[in-house]
Amino acid sequence: MIGRKPLPITNQVSAFRDQHGGMSQAALAEAIGVSRQTVVAIEKGHYSPSLETAFRIARLFGVGVEDVFGWDEA
Repeated sequence: MIGRKPLPITNQVSAFRDQHGGMSQAALAEAIGVSRQTVVAIEKGHYSPSLETAFRIARLFGVGVEDVFGWDEA
């Protein structure tokens, strides 16, 4: 994006979806109570999820929040 600084939150949501049988974005969205567009925006790094949503994603995959999300200050 032109003129837009990337968010410092990184994520492995797409990789975890792949590891869980190729779960679709729509299936993930339904499981955690958000829209598919929200999942797309999170995966692309255009949107930082709420803490509640981050926990829902991590718990769905059976891992800790920091396994899915990271902080990149660079």
